[in-house]
Amino acid sequence: MQIEDKRVVTLAYTLKDNDDNVIDQSDDGSFCYLHGASNIIPGLENALTGKASGDELSVSIQPEDAYGTRDEEKIQAVPREMFPPEQDIEPGMQFHAQGPDGQAIVVTIAKVEENNIVVDGNHPLAGVQLNFDVRIMD
Repeated sequence: MQIEDKRVVTLAYTLKDNDDNVIDQSDDGSFCYLHGASNIIPGLENALTGKASGDELSVSIQPEDAYGTRDEEKIQAVPREMFPPEQDIEPGMQFHAQGPDGQAIVVTIAKVEENNIVVDGNHPLAGVQLNFDVRIMD
């Protein structure tokens, strides 16, 4: 049976960046998703369409078909008092915030300055080419 919309797909995968660093993996075949429901990045979903159980593939996904390109406008300095005073703030920490349209977003602390905290609203993998090795389990 081929992968198509409205089918549940089970995968084993390894995800690496261009420097061959492992970003994520599910070697045991425990990753399941509903194909065609935008539950995985578009580039990978497109690459899997028409494949079948037992197929293996390696695919590189450009940022535009993954988490998008980096947007420098999503990086901004906010006053330190916007964060809980008792909280130690360190680069790499993530917080939930409200975007300009009222939607919930996750921001990553990019830099801690004396009076400001620089936050980055880009997805951590924005601008990164993603390289998948995939085995279709079911």
